Amino acid sequence: MTQEINGSGMDDKDVATLSIKADAAPSHDIEQSMESPATKSAKKSSPAVKSAGRQPRLPDFAPRDLYLNRELTWLQFNRRVLHEAGDERNPLLERVKFLAITSSNLDEFFMKRIGGLKQQLGAGMTELSVDGRTPRQQIEECYTVVRDMVREMQAVYATLKKALREEGIAILSCTELNSRERKWLRDYYHRNIYPLVTPQSIDPAHPFPFISNLSLNLLVTLRYPQDGEMSMARVKVPVGLAAPRFIRIGEKNRFVPLEDVMAHHLDMLFPEMQIMSCEFFRVTRNANTEKNEEHAEDLLAMIESELQERKFAPIVRLQTYRGMDPTHRGRIASELGLDENADVFEIEGFMALRDLWEIHGLNFPELKDPPHHPIDHPGLQAPRPIFHVIREAGAILLQHPYESFTSSVERFLREAAADPKVRAIKMTLYRTESESRIVDHLIDAAENGKQVAVVVELKARFDEAANIRLASRMEEAGIHVTYGVVGLKTHAKVILVVRHDFDGLRRYMHLGTGNYHAGTSRIYSDLGLLTCDEKIGEDITELFNYLTTGYTPKRHYQKILPAPKICKRALLSRIEREMELHSLETPGLIQFKMNALEDVDVVKALYRAGQAGVKIDLLVRDTCRLRPGVSGLSETVRVVSIVGRFLEHARVYYFRNGGAEEYFIGSADIMKRNLESRVEILIPIEAPELRRDLRAVLDIQLADRRCAWDMQPDGGYVQRRPESPEEEKGCHQRLIELAEQRQKDVSRLRKRKAKNFGGRNLR
Repeated sequence: MTQEINGSGMDDKDVATLSIKADAAPSHDIEQSMESPATKSAKKSSPAVKSAGRQPRLPDFAPRDLYLNRELTWLQFNRRVLHEAGDERNPLLERVKFLAITSSNLDEFFMKRIGGLKQQLGAGMTELSVDGRTPRQQIEECYTVVRDMVREMQAVYATLKKALREEGIAILSCTELNSRERKWLRDYYHRNIYPLVTPQSIDPAHPFPFISNLSLNLLVTLRYPQDGEMSMARVKVPVGLAAPRFIRIGEKNRFVPLEDVMAHHLDMLFPEMQIMSCEFFRVTRNANTEKNEEHAEDLLAMIESELQERKFAPIVRLQTYRGMDPTHRGRIASELGLDENADVFEIEGFMALRDLWEIHGLNFPELKDPPHHPIDHPGLQAPRPIFHVIREAGAILLQHPYESFTSSVERFLREAAADPKVRAIKMTLYRTESESRIVDHLIDAAENGKQVAVVVELKARFDEAANIRLASRMEEAGIHVTYGVVGLKTHAKVILVVRHDFDGLRRYMHLGTGNYHAGTSRIYSDLGLLTCDEKIGEDITELFNYLTTGYTPKRHYQKILPAPKICKRALLSRIEREMELHSLETPGLIQFKMNALEDVDVVKALYRAGQAGVKIDLLVRDTCRLRPGVSGLSETVRVVSIVGRFLEHARVYYFRNGGAEEYFIGSADIMKRNLESRVEILIPIEAPELRRDLRAVLDIQLADRRCAWDMQPDGGYVQRRPESPEEEKGCHQRLIELAEQRQKDVSRLRKRKAKNFGGRNLR
């Protein structure tokens, strides 16, 4: 749950002072940069300036007409993911993957978003959201969309199941097996599954059992053969490391779901009992169990307690198969504290489609996208110390997954750990793998006598337990581990390496938009910057001093835009500046690329800029409150969502600024929580060649006709259609090819230089 954070107690004047400093151009104060010749010229011809500073006023729309609902627009995003599962242009197993992602996304939506709304409802909150809805109205409208989506998911599953069988991948029921296969399966179940299963009675002597989150369960009705009295039992399906969801039959790719296997062997669990019925159900629990850390004496203990409470958190959804006995359905809903008419979702097909990841993992390369192998960044291919390369280049822009995370970010830390000239390493850690090479390199650095400090975010949702284990492991190795600033999540992605170069101490940094996670770096689209810029280095040092102490004196940031104190004000001031500089001669242009646009203040500012005539292009992956293309409000605004092979995760912020262009990348989405309740940073990209690379990314994605969806004024989306064979390539494929072309260009240039150098030697 987000909260307003005052932090250091600075007043508005102090914040404004910091904001001005953060808005500084590379070599001037904000007052100087705003009064550059280009700016003065633009101001003279700007209609907004000529009208004595009057800004456009938002039309008198009702809240629902002005802002879209956060939850409903996110559900629209999940529909776009589901569309990929049904799109026959995608390879078959990639469609299976997208269906699994849709299901997993929906589970998290109930755990986080519906769970939060139910908490508001339980607390008696009746306040309207910015779009004019009560918590109850939001739940009801979301449920309507979800029920429709669930029907679509099951229809897609039926289509995929049929297509899989045609390719030799069959998902069967036990009744479809022959006698020899049934005998083998019974023996397999007895040896490998039966010992894991624990039936639990449900009767007056046995209270209704605890049902774990996202568990799939059998509800068995049974009786003694000579007794008319019925009894019930619950059996949990032990899907996990010990038992896959899909049991392979024989050596071919024929599978039976585990729950079906269990249902056909209940005689082992209940010998000499008469099985009257076996029904399936699944539950989803609320994941919003955050406590107030300001009152916690031990943050680590508090998070561990919070994780324990999450296991027993209220249930927010019950899933059953259509046709379940109404009495049984009502009893389970009652026992779980749910509204049977609202909170029970009937499925006609297959429950927990997220487990289709197991099917996607089968070795059928011809049914998947062509393998993608990230290239080594052309600037990092020379066999020289990475610090020499960065110092010579000044800055290197990384584009994942097109360029390798291993040979860039991991190499940066690996060499820092081994380099005798490196004195200290500081890093933020939000999410990473449980067995992380990043953490291994940090431990190596500590063992090599370097000062290592890591700010671990313990409250990274669903990664809390993993981060606790990693924090303990690092502390045991002598690393100084802290947990950030009380009341704020640390979401910034930063590594700072302090090295003793030939001319004294120098700071080298990696600043990114994505987590330090090698696995997701191959499927998430992210950006990173390797740099030794002196002023950015000073800023990052200030940032770490803040993170490790929580103290916020008047810190001076020269280039970076940190949240929560500066980033939002800086973005708003730049949007306003774009309005002031806008004219026919120098038209304004704002382009943002992000995961979500939710903050109302920024949405209002963008509306006003659009009314002033500024062209606004927004690449927004999922949640978006702003309505584009509304007459008199946002006619110059377009919103594009990219859904394709890779998950869009990078954040880019561009302002034309009267010709003195500004580019920023960073960790922050335009969400209230990110801008006001998290530690985030935006970093300026100043080198012309790096700006050209960012421009290529924006232009390719805005022009895409394969992966792009255009948002409509009503919040719906329309997918673009290719008009030529070349446009059949989505932006992800084009960016793969662009990275490969950069590599070829550099290789060609090196060969030419080597040839010329050899020729000079001959002469």
